[in-house]
Amino acid sequence: MTGRSRLPLVYLRPGELAIFEERARVTTVLGSCVSVIMHCRRTGAAAICHSTLPECGLEERCTGFCANAFRYVTCSLRFMLSSFEAAGVSRGELEVKLFGGAGSIGSANPVGKRNVSTALKLLKAAGLAVSASDTGDSQGRKIIFFPHTGEVLLKRLKGGAAVHGHSKRNVRGGTE
Repeated sequence: MTGRSRLPLVYLRPGELAIFEERARVTTVLGSCVSVIMHCRRTGAAAICHSTLPECGLEERCTGFCANAFRYVTCSLRFMLSSFEAAGVSRGELEVKLFGGAGSIGSANPVGKRNVSTALKLLKAAGLAVSASDTGDSQGRKIIFFPHTGEVLLKRLKGGAAVHGHSKRNVRGGTE
């Protein structure tokens, strides 16, 4: 058994967000949804969301946390940023990664593309750059995230199964 396989396993479902300060292995599967990952190397704190839609229609009236907040890219990112800020982590210490946003061919309402553009817009407004990403196309993705190191493994999916000849890729720095 490798050290990675002995880590506590967390499966992140659509509309969920998780914040970590301990060792774990987080998996999630993305289609048009996006996962934004934030990691602070100094503290080891990390967060990951699995957001299904770009923005909440209640944002202007929102005064706090609501039960469906993490379904939305906007609400998830605001919560993640405020959580790091409350923990004394400056934005300059955050490494940010972005995955997902697949679209279906010929879709009149490309929610995947809107999820990615919303995330990028909010991250830019927050003064954050994306250090690694894999977005768009029509393929789903399975990601495995190790919050204690910030490492992400990515597997592209096609029709619910792994694409033959594609293996897990280690996503570290730079745009993938």
